[in-house]
Amino acid sequence: MFVIGTIVPILLLIIKIRNMSKLNGKVAVVTGGNSGIGYASAKEFKNQGANVIITGRDSGRVQSAAKKLGVRGIVADVQSLEAIENLVVKIKNELGKIDILFVNAGIFKPAPVGQISEEVFDHQMGINFKGAVFTTEIFLPILNEGASIINLSSINAYTGMPNTAVYSASKAALNSYTRTAAIELAPRKIRINSVNPGPVSTPIFEKTGMEEEQLNGFAEAIQDRIPLKRFGQPDEIAKLVSFLASDDASFITGGEYNIDGGINVNPLLG
Repeated sequence: MFVIGTIVPILLLIIKIRNMSKLNGKVAVVTGGNSGIGYASAKEFKNQGANVIITGRDSGRVQSAAKKLGVRGIVADVQSLEAIENLVVKIKNELGKIDILFVNAGIFKPAPVGQISEEVFDHQMGINFKGAVFTTEIFLPILNEGASIINLSSINAYTGMPNTAVYSASKAALNSYTRTAAIELAPRKIRINSVNPGPVSTPIFEKTGMEEEQLNGFAEAIQDRIPLKRFGQPDEIAKLVSFLASDDASFITGGEYNIDGGINVNPLLG
């Protein structure tokens, strides 16, 4: 005869197993999956039962991350349409169609208005917007009906944070594309949504070229503006991404979801 003390742990175990298998049988691709939010999301996808492929530009980093995660890693630079096309051919030949596409690859290069170079503009727009759009466009033929696309955007799409004019514009453009794509992909039951993180502890800031002292000052200034008084963690963003990838979000498309510790209701920087 069962008693309450025995039933409760069994129920908790059943719930845990169910949550760990929400993506069973699904194939997921994560661009820029070798670090930060992409890495955390690939890990979460795998933990929930998905067959995961990560991509990135750096062969060593991609293969190292893939080995740690126990997933397939393929080198592909989203700046190159040919590289994306080759990536899709490889995935199609190996796995057929896919169910989840997390368009995560992106860069952040700060530059003040008046000092924005063509190189800075082309690099950020080339990866954050053009690369994201054509990742979706080229993957569409191998997306299953009912697939989920998640675009990694940013709350910067809505803020006037100094030195981020081009980065912010690239993310605003991506959100606009997402809204329109949601309408046009609905007949295939393909859902597409944007996730807008606030400040998150990832290597993206270290790649800006800023000195450590500048980075620390930048981080302190931002953290003071966050109502929850801390940066987010990649695994927290990954939880939202995995929800949008799952059937639990089957009635959600064309949405933009802020995950920012409340900073979007506060001025970012003075």
